Amino acid sequence: MKLVRPALMLAAMQLAVPAWALEYLSVANPTIMYDAPSTRGKPLYIVKAGTPVEVIVNVDNFVKVWDAQGTLAWIEKKQLSDQRTLIVKSDRAQIRTDASDTAPLAFEAVNGVILDMTGSPINGWVAVRHRDGQSGFVRTQQVFGL
Repeated sequence: MKLVRPALMLAAMQLAVPAWALEYLSVANPTIMYDAPSTRGKPLYIVKAGTPVEVIVNVDNFVKVWDAQGTLAWIEKKQLSDQRTLIVKSDRAQIRTDASDTAPLAFEAVNGVILDMTGSPINGWVAVRHRDGQSGFVRTQQVFGL
């Protein structure tokens, strides 16, 4: 039986991690989503700026992504941004002044509203800011993009 060197095994595991990790990016500008990794592909719909998407695979100048509705489509890589945004997926998300169900309500956001992510998720909550400046904490299950 052949033994695997620990350093080699560790290196192999590190290479595999990106396949397990979820990567979310945001759409930088309103843009067309395609059914194939080419501008010659069939245009499916237009996505608005700020929309978070989950990266599935990179192919040349295109990225295959999932959106909040569960649609799988291709987008030009140049149309993506590292800025972290979230989109409300529940009917109405309650944004609280603190990460607690008993904290006062800062504001509510309806399905489809895009929020800037301003902190890392902790204990089922994440810090967010609305484009009008209001900020607070939202339950992670009420948003897509984490």
